[in-house]
Amino acid sequence: MSLIPEFELGVWNAWIFMIGVYLVPFISILGSKGKTTSKRLNESVPIKHEKLLNVISTAIWIAGIIYSIFLPLQLGTIWFFLGLVIFLIALVFSLSATFFVRTTPADKPFTKGSYRYSRHPFYAAETLIFLSIAIASVSWVFLMLTVIMSIFHLIYALAEEKYCLKRYGEDYREYMNRTPRWIGIPKSEKKD
Repeated sequence: MSLIPEFELGVWNAWIFMIGVYLVPFISILGSKGKTTSKRLNESVPIKHEKLLNVISTAIWIAGIIYSIFLPLQLGTIWFFLGLVIFLIALVFSLSATFFVRTTPADKPFTKGSYRYSRHPFYAAETLIFLSIAIASVSWVFLMLTVIMSIFHLIYALAEEKYCLKRYGEDYREYMNRTPRWIGIPKSEKKD
């Protein structure tokens, strides 16, 4: 890793991993025509300073996409293979969340699949994909983008949890009590 980031156009660049960020939403859109879950995912959750946050997070996304086109992966190194493993885990995690979003009734919160391990599997997967790019390309710039994006994910996650508590009430509170916000081992359910 050097202080001056690598910048070259190539086929084996980080854009290959960035496709994973867009692959899952694309699959979700294709499979959700007319489904109520696609409408639920597009609901607006009220967030303080929402417009400003959206502009900044979109700018970070665009910077990540553009930089990934010119950021070479460190093929054949331990960094590449470690990043690849993290990327594949994130992709499976995100695909699992997509499947269970589509199969959950509209009046219930999402709680199955990767939602058992994280209350926000899409944010967790996206962060892991950004992290996998930073590792596979050994890029401190992409690591900085990952940290900044993670802060935005936390802000959005807190607002979504507040919204879900209002919408789903005790069902969501019970879910929050047994499931970590990010990736982790589910808490055991209390048996009475």
